[in-house]
Amino acid sequence: MNGLQAYQRVNTQTSITDADPHKLIQLLYNGALERINMAKARMLARDFEGKGRLISKAIEIIGGLRGFLDFDKGGDLAVRLEGLYDYMERTLFEANAKNDPAKLDEVAELLRVIKEGWDGIREEVVTQPSEAV
Repeated sequence: MNGLQAYQRVNTQTSITDADPHKLIQLLYNGALERINMAKARMLARDFEGKGRLISKAIEIIGGLRGFLDFDKGGDLAVRLEGLYDYMERTLFEANAKNDPAKLDEVAELLRVIKEGWDGIREEVVTQPSEAV
C-alpha cells in the first residue's frame, strides 16, 4: 500500500467514525457511485476481474443501504426504496454478466437521484434530535 492509499484509508475510517447516521448513508451512496464508475472504467479497459470485484463491492454497499431502511418510520417510502435497491442489485449482476456499461450507467443515475434527495434533507435531519434519523 502506498502513502496515498494509506492516507485515504485513514481518512475514510475517520469519516465513518465521526459520521452521524445521515452522513454515513451519504458516504455509502458516494462509495457505491465511486465503485460503479470505477467498474465501468475497468469494463471498458477489458479488466474483467477488476470490474467484477468493483461491481460486487457496489452490490454489497447497496445491500448495506437496504439494511438501514426503517420500515416502521419509513412506511411506503422504505418499501419502495427496498424494491429499488433490489432492482439495482439485479441490474448490477446483469451488467457484470453481460459486460453492459449502459446498465452501470442506469444504476448510477438511480443512485444519484436518491442521493440528491438524501442530501437535500441534510439540514432538516441535522437540526432534529438524533433519534429522528
